[in-house]
Amino acid sequence: MKLLSATELRSNVTTALRAGLLAGFAALLAGCRTFSPDGGMSPVVGFIGQALNKDVVAVRSPEDDLWARGAVESLLKRPLTADAAVQVALLSNRGLQADYNELGISEAVMIANSRPPVPTFSISNVSTPLELDIERQIVVAILGLITQPARTKIAADRFTQAQLKAAWATLRVAAEARRAYYRAVAARETVSALTRFKEAAEATAKLAKQLGETGALNELDQARQQVFYADLTAQVATAQRQAMVEREQLVRVMGLWGYDLNFTLPAALPRLPGKPRTLSRVEQEAMDRRVDLQIALFEVEALAKSFGLTRKTRFINVLDASGISKTQKDKGDGPSVDGGGFSIEFQVPIFDFGRPRVRQAEQRYMQAVNLLAEKAVNARSEAREAYRSYRATYDIAAHFQREVLPLRQIIFDQSKLQANAMLIDVFALLTEARERIAANVNSIDAKRNFWLAYTELGASVLGGGNASPEFGGMVAADAGAAQEN
Repeated sequence: MKLLSATELRSNVTTALRAGLLAGFAALLAGCRTFSPDGGMSPVVGFIGQALNKDVVAVRSPEDDLWARGAVESLLKRPLTADAAVQVALLSNRGLQADYNELGISEAVMIANSRPPVPTFSISNVSTPLELDIERQIVVAILGLITQPARTKIAADRFTQAQLKAAWATLRVAAEARRAYYRAVAARETVSALTRFKEAAEATAKLAKQLGETGALNELDQARQQVFYADLTAQVATAQRQAMVEREQLVRVMGLWGYDLNFTLPAALPRLPGKPRTLSRVEQEAMDRRVDLQIALFEVEALAKSFGLTRKTRFINVLDASGISKTQKDKGDGPSVDGGGFSIEFQVPIFDFGRPRVRQAEQRYMQAVNLLAEKAVNARSEAREAYRSYRATYDIAAHFQREVLPLRQIIFDQSKLQANAMLIDVFALLTEARERIAANVNSIDAKRNFWLAYTELGASVLGGGNASPEFGGMVAADAGAAQEN
């Protein structure tokens, strides 16, 4: 066998490396990702359409803006409903559009990471052979190719997580718009109620003044009528200021300005539902549908992949892993532990960690699993808490409608009859009038609280409440970590 010289050996190795590098680049180019037509919005659109039955759009062209503007203007021509307010916010809120821009940035990062390293060429006046310089450049390119699959998977996970984040942001804006709507309408209804009482008190005060001039009503009763009217005037002014504040908060979350500010709110809140919702499967729905839990799940998976932990062996219930899973059966308005019924589950993959040198990665991964379990437990608790608040506010608001207001009206009517018959004095009649006004205002507040609790219950099941999930807090998705194993 003929022995090769050092120069021939370097030449053959260089040729082989070139061929391998070209083949690797060809394979990677074949697997390169391309930009999606909608910038990754399809999952967000599908999820929001299913969960809220609303349209969402990332405004990235004049055509998108024209369509969104047309839809908003059409909705604002009619008296605004809660669903219409949510839809307007999803189309006009610029902060939400900024979240969709973040999704586009994440897709660009994913596309960049799916492509092979860009070859570099340099010419330098050195005394070493040119082949040696080429060999050094090939080694650098090979290192980039080695880490390419891991970096691609991590970037893809990050893009999926960004889609979930965009969905969570959409749910958050929808919940904010619904809360602001109910507060604004309740404030307007309060102003209307107090204004009606003020008009009646004004007429009574004028009559008392006329009776006082004729001597039929003493000065003390005249003063009581006048102060009653003055108090109501102050209450109306306060309610009007609060209504203005609530309306502006609704304007901000809907992202309106200019001529769009002339939208009309209804005179009163919607009626209570005929029957309240039951607790059945509220907890399981939260496990299955909450976006923040799905985001945390992708955090765990991306963390595992970033350390090269890519072989899934089995699935576990994250609540079982933390020793806190229980089988529960729904009875009436609350769950009871009795060994039967339905099981609450939230599964995550367990990875094979392999060699002892990845012990740190194993502990970090299990730390993430435990944090995810904590989120799952909190989600279940929040769902139960939101339901109990929803049910309590429903019962209170219904009690005002069925019992308190009718009885207050009867008492006031009978008091007027007795006052006309001179059986009670003006002071007693005014006391009853004040209590009737307070009952009406409290009834409006109770109805508003119910619809706010209704909104919170939806947020506890789907996500998008006040608490923001932690995005990107666990994973250091770099090539070095991915290359470690």
